[in-house]
Amino acid sequence: MSTPKTPGSAAGGLRTTDRLAAGLLWLVALPTVLVAAWWFGSASSDNYINPPLADVVAAFVPTWFGEPGTPFADSRVAVDIVPSVLRLMAGYAVALVGGIAAGVLIGSSRALRAFVEPVLEFFRAVPPPILVPVLMLFLGIGDTMKVVVIAFGCVWPILLNTVEGVRALDPVLRDTARIYRLGPWARVRKLVLPGASPQIVTGARQALSIGIILMVIGEMFAARDGLGFSIVQFQRSFAIPEMWGGVVVLGLLGLLLSLTFRVASDAILAWYHGYQRAQRGGA
Repeated sequence: MSTPKTPGSAAGGLRTTDRLAAGLLWLVALPTVLVAAWWFGSASSDNYINPPLADVVAAFVPTWFGEPGTPFADSRVAVDIVPSVLRLMAGYAVALVGGIAAGVLIGSSRALRAFVEPVLEFFRAVPPPILVPVLMLFLGIGDTMKVVVIAFGCVWPILLNTVEGVRALDPVLRDTARIYRLGPWARVRKLVLPGASPQIVTGARQALSIGIILMVIGEMFAARDGLGFSIVQFQRSFAIPEMWGGVVVLGLLGLLLSLTFRVASDAILAWYHGYQRAQRGGA
């Protein structure tokens, strides 16, 4: 026998649905306004540099997915976008692992931090795009050079935020771990990484945006494929609608990666958000 729903539970379900609908409306409101402004603002344009959005949309699918019947392996999605994403993920992963490992070591030792700080400040001040011509001399124009550029640019926000997160750990927790005689690895797993994770995630979010920029710059300098390479080729051949389509693809890629990162970070920091809600509820 089913239990009848109470009016309160029904009202709560409606409120949840209303909140979800309102959140979705806010999410799509500004993009809709911007697309509509671009569509109507460029509708009568006869400037080849600023073609109507209708021309960009008409060229989008044939450019990136090919004509009907084109195998996926022959489309620009597979030839250009997938290699770009793989380079980005490789460089980002190297920066994430290296930045967190080095940040934990440096943040845990005052003497080591004082020793390496001048070198860190020097390399952090070097713009990663400047290294592209230099790395081309040593590594060529292959994927290794692009991955190294992405990793070099992404590692600094991760490293520095990890150092600050480790330094900001509660001294009482450090003393407690010492009293319970936790080993170095157990201390890192159970105290250091969880305690510093909010700032590590903040640095990782900043690094993802930097990585996307460096991915495109590396492919614009010297490449045989990739999203940045395609955009430059369209510009040089005066295929302007296709070029604008590449810019749109780049923006959509950034949006997708940002949403994916948010889902992952919310899962990693679920305990922290719960702690914050408990603190606000008890205040």
